[in-house]
Amino acid sequence: MAAAYDRRMDASPPTGACDVAVIGGGIVGLAVARELQRRRPGARIVVLEREPEIGRHQTSSSSGVVHAGIYYAPGSLKARLCVEGARRMDEFCAEHGLPYERCGKVIVAVDRSELGRLDELEERGRANGVPGLRRIGPEELAELEPHATGVAALHSPGTAICDFAAVARTLERLLREDGATVATGCAVESMRREGEATIVRHRGGELRARRAVACAGLWSDRLAVAAGAGPDPRIVPFRGAYLRLRPQARGLVRGLIYPVPDPRLPFLGVHLTKRIDGEVLLGPTALMAPARDAYRLSRVRPRDLAGTLAWPGTWRMAVRWWRTGLSELRMAASRRAFVAAGARYVPALSVRDVALGPAGVRAQAVARDGTLVDDFVVQEAGGALHVRNAPSPAATSSLALAELIADRLEQSL
Repeated sequence: MAAAYDRRMDASPPTGACDVAVIGGGIVGLAVARELQRRRPGARIVVLEREPEIGRHQTSSSSGVVHAGIYYAPGSLKARLCVEGARRMDEFCAEHGLPYERCGKVIVAVDRSELGRLDELEERGRANGVPGLRRIGPEELAELEPHATGVAALHSPGTAICDFAAVARTLERLLREDGATVATGCAVESMRREGEATIVRHRGGELRARRAVACAGLWSDRLAVAAGAGPDPRIVPFRGAYLRLRPQARGLVRGLIYPVPDPRLPFLGVHLTKRIDGEVLLGPTALMAPARDAYRLSRVRPRDLAGTLAWPGTWRMAVRWWRTGLSELRMAASRRAFVAAGARYVPALSVRDVALGPAGVRAQAVARDGTLVDDFVVQEAGGALHVRNAPSPAATSSLALAELIADRLEQSL
């Protein structure tokens, strides 16, 4: 039996030779490392994380929804990996005693103008094999969510909630117990291929890795470009802020209540989300952020802001979606407007029912032509595989995505 891990074992920055280096200690990077460890018992695997602890960014900022796979274009990586990833996340949480609840989701059409888009979502969900998905009318909607109103809805009974940060901590523990190194505070500065090895230079030294994969999230494009990849796509950070329902108002929501989203955008719109800890969130907004870690509105990092503004795709995106941008600005500036967006499908919701909630930053890849890249993107550069785009449902898909990345890593390098 493996001994219980001790974080102090990894106090010294890792150097020398290793079999696999994984850059990024979010849920995707940890899942990749664990998948490779399962395939190659005894291999020296090193995870390098820039922050003082794992999962600090998108993993911990997630709402915790285990998506069922309704939204994604059939045949896309998101569609395939989300459905499989949700199944595997359920199994993982059950195996390790982690909290997991199939609370279900309703996607609500508030008027007849949204029925065409609801039809499209239903077709996508069925094509993707979403279990139990069905169309319901106002009466069944009222049974499931008594405070929600609409002319029709999609009900996904298998959509669940969990604690992705707890999943990441469990992956970290399993990795360490089976001999891997998980090193925090080790930001990677450069990567290059040299003979049969990838040289990974980090804050604490240098690694020579036979295989390397970068799951760097908000910094994925910078690391890929530094390794020799092209600049397209560029990560443009979007800050998403939530409001929190006060305890007396949590009864307005039993599970997850979502609007019918615009299929042209990778964002799902303001929704009401029950969390595994019992909280209920309203949101998020989606505003371009002046820093890749802009969890506070006041945080501005000149390099991040300059990089966003210098990218041609940013301006092309802004021209295309300026009306949506104005709407997001209005919600960010006015709590009343923010609440009104949720009250469209839960009319009893009022400004008195909410308080300030958490915020997160989404790593959204934007192409040079202004397209918001919707699918997962994995590229090879500098002797490593780089996950260039892994927004939601990356946490849901992480265990399945890890298998795909491990397959590619073994084939391509």
